[in-house]
Amino acid sequence: MPTSSASTTGSARSASGGVQSLERAFDLLERMADAGGEVGLSELSASSGLPLPTIHRLMRTLVTCGYVRQQANRRYALGPRLIRLGESASRLLGAWARPHLARLVEETGETANMALLDGDEVVYVAQVPSKHSMRMFTEVGRRVLPHSTGVGKALLAAFPDEEVRALLARTGMPAATEKTITTPEGFLAALRDVRRQGYAIDDNEQEIGVRCLAVPVPGSPTAAALSVSGPAGRVTEAATERIVPVLRQVAADLSQTLLSSGGPTP
Repeated sequence: MPTSSASTTGSARSASGGVQSLERAFDLLERMADAGGEVGLSELSASSGLPLPTIHRLMRTLVTCGYVRQQANRRYALGPRLIRLGESASRLLGAWARPHLARLVEETGETANMALLDGDEVVYVAQVPSKHSMRMFTEVGRRVLPHSTGVGKALLAAFPDEEVRALLARTGMPAATEKTITTPEGFLAALRDVRRQGYAIDDNEQEIGVRCLAVPVPGSPTAAALSVSGPAGRVTEAATERIVPVLRQVAADLSQTLLSSGGPTP
């Protein structure tokens, strides 16, 4: 995340042509989220480069609006009013993704999913089911731990090993099946394979008899991944060679959709 300018004497308009105070406020919210949702003013000042008086004014406004709350220990936490925004954005994200997932189903024959990393968990935000009578179904809104899923591997492969270790220490690594990876070393080795191959595999690790292939959505405004899942008898090694290029292309196309949806209008 780029460091904000510490200057307080410039124009109210930023270099990008936007409103500087708004950009700074959203930057602080994102820094709070990156820090786990609760921070002190000095931490925000150190990470953003903004002076404490500027941060204090911005946080006071965010507290008044309900987007931040001040804790009893004088630290600041993300406020409950953000929940409604997040839920609405998640629904829209699913709507934008659905045509791309439908294309995945059409071209691969298997169920297609979109998932996000939300805190330490993976949450499924959209799905289009396969047309086969025997097909995989994951409820939209379902949350799972990342270590046992293909989308989790695809998402965490972008993180440094020390951050992955810290996440695994917080969540634990319970076994969903006998094939679930349950050690940090084993999971980090799997992430190295993801980085080398450019895609992730869940091979009976979340559910016996099910294989899943997943790729990250490149350049997504929030960490996102697409996956194709189906019975292990259909999602074979041979099928993988056919499915992965389609996954990558659809993920790239979805990335363009998300970036254009968030772009400024004249």
